Amino acid sequence: MSTTHFGFKSVDESEKASHVRGVFDSVAPKYDLMNDLMSAGLHRAWKAYTVLVANLKEGDKALDIAGGTGDLAMAFSKKVGKSGQVVHTDINQAMLSTGRNRLLDAGIVLPTLVCDAEKLPFPDNYFNVVSVAFGLRNMTHKDVALAEMQRVLKPGGKLLVLEFSKVAPPLEKVYDWYSFKVLPRLGKMIAGDDASYRYLAESIRMHPGQQELKTMMHKVGFGHVDYHNSTGGIAALHVGIKC
Repeated sequence: MSTTHFGFKSVDESEKASHVRGVFDSVAPKYDLMNDLMSAGLHRAWKAYTVLVANLKEGDKALDIAGGTGDLAMAFSKKVGKSGQVVHTDINQAMLSTGRNRLLDAGIVLPTLVCDAEKLPFPDNYFNVVSVAFGLRNMTHKDVALAEMQRVLKPGGKLLVLEFSKVAPPLEKVYDWYSFKVLPRLGKMIAGDDASYRYLAESIRMHPGQQELKTMMHKVGFGHVDYHNSTGGIAALHVGIKC
C-alpha cells in the first residue's frame, strides 16, 4: 500500500484523511481564537487580500473548499449578492458545523456540505472562483484536488490557494523556534491539545514551496499562475487562471 506524510510521519494513504479529521475534530472549538493568537491576527489580513484578488461580482458563483469556520464564505457572500451563489464546504464535519453556525449567527444562509476536494460533487465549468485557505497542505493527493478545482471552474475562472509557505531565509530560525517550541505550548494552553498544533507546524514544512506549487498548478491545466508572498513568505496566495 502507498504511503504519504502526516506531518513528519509516514502513514498509509488510506489513513491520512482520518488522521487529519482527528486533528480538526480536536481544534474546531478553539480554531478561530487560535488563529488569531498564532498569527497575531495576520490571518485576517491575508484573507482580506484573498477576497480582494478574488474580485467577485454581483451574480458570480464561488466555491470555498476547506472553508472551516467560514471566513472566506462570509466575505464572498457579501460580494456576490442575492443573485450569486457561495458554496461552503469542508471534509471535516466539526469544522463545517462550526462555520455553518457562525454564518447563521451572522444572518447568512449558504449551501453547506461535507465533501472531499479530490472528488468534488459539482459540474464542469460552473464556478467563477474557487478558493482553498490553509487546507491544501492537509490533502492526500494535492494534484488530484487541484485538477478537480480546475475542472469545476469556468473558462477564465480563478483558483485562489492561500497557504502557509516557505519563509524568507532570514526568518527561518525564529520561525522554526516559534513553530516547534511556542505553538504546541500555546495549543496546549488554549485548546488543550499540543499534538495537533505540532502536526500543523510539521505539515507546513512538508507542503510544496511557492515555485513547486506553481508548477503543480500549471501541470493540472491552469494557463496562468502567479503567487504573492505575505509576511516574508509565511503565507502565500497562489492565483491560477483557467484557460
